[in-house]
Amino acid sequence: MRTGLETAEPESVGLSSEGLARIDAALRDEVERGELAGVNWLVARHGKVAWRGVHGLKDIARGEPLAWDTIFRLFSMTKPVTAAAMMILHDEGRWSPDDPLSKHLPEFEAIRGPGGETLDAPPNLGQLMTHTAGFGYGIGPGPHDAVDAGYIAAGVWKAESLTDFVARVAALPLAYPPGAAWRYSLSMDLQGAIIERLSGQSLPDFMRERLFKPLGMVDTDFFTPKSKRARLATLYHMYGVDRLTELAHPAFARDPARIPSIPSGGGGLYGTIDDYSRFAQMLLNQGELDGVRVLSPDAVRLMTTNHLSPAMMAHGYGVGTQQIRPGFGFGFNGAVFVDPAAAGSRVGVGSYQWDGAAGTWFWIDPQHEVVFVGLIQRMLQDTMTPLQARTQDLLADALI
Repeated sequence: MRTGLETAEPESVGLSSEGLARIDAALRDEVERGELAGVNWLVARHGKVAWRGVHGLKDIARGEPLAWDTIFRLFSMTKPVTAAAMMILHDEGRWSPDDPLSKHLPEFEAIRGPGGETLDAPPNLGQLMTHTAGFGYGIGPGPHDAVDAGYIAAGVWKAESLTDFVARVAALPLAYPPGAAWRYSLSMDLQGAIIERLSGQSLPDFMRERLFKPLGMVDTDFFTPKSKRARLATLYHMYGVDRLTELAHPAFARDPARIPSIPSGGGGLYGTIDDYSRFAQMLLNQGELDGVRVLSPDAVRLMTTNHLSPAMMAHGYGVGTQQIRPGFGFGFNGAVFVDPAAAGSRVGVGSYQWDGAAGTWFWIDPQHEVVFVGLIQRMLQDTMTPLQARTQDLLADALI
């Protein structure tokens, strides 16, 4: 199976070469100004790649150029992949959004509310898929509140296995009553534990067998084997410094050379731009790629449909550049544009997107039959150009 999508001339798929060149120039400028070490990006329409851009370096100190097959840390772009893994099991009738979490993870049978009180209603799997179940995250430079502090004190991220991870989280109170708020959380890591329990396989083995192999995602995994390690992009940051500085191991990242003891469904994958574009195209194709079906159309629709109420969308929740707002809600493990104009965007209705801590981003736009993937290796911070929104705006100008 080929590793990349089929290619086409931009105009043959309704895209302007001049417009795509403007996107390429804008991203190249980020590299030339020293904001990024490098960038790989592509846009596909009607299932065919109309432009591939490769700029900059994989490693600054060694002067190694970025290549098309460079492997990047995907971080939270793992989350939509985990959603797809969950939806495979949903297609098999293994779970329902209304199922209480404790049905699949019995450790949560006695989960408590924020004040230690008994809950009126337990968290369910639909809430787990939408960051509304009541959990926090417990990562970052320091605890954000008592909930994160509790996660850190309990050593949640130092667990020896997903089973141990579940037990540590289940012993802690929720941040809020289930369904009462939206909070970025470790819910997708709990989904990884559910996948293991329902499938009888490890999360990496399940994803390899049911997603990566069928979709031809030949370089995507939870670690980088020795034979591929030279292709891994060096990670950089600009926290408190005025130039890109190497960041060997973020506090929440695993050693890329080792199979992790806790395979993170929320942020553990490494992969290439060809691999992720194949995953994204599968979603846009309603669950199928190159004649291989991994999800039903109904499963993809459920995953990529907004599940937040208008009141919750107007409340001001969000994380980083993914700010929930009127017109911009949340599906399963990713954000959804229900009214792009109200959200201040020019993408199509139903566009589904997410990003990653090292600056990676993607979206699918079913209205315009577009897939866009951008991979970089700089840890996100507020001073960066919002590349997802910027490229969405430029791509709108490139549509013919």
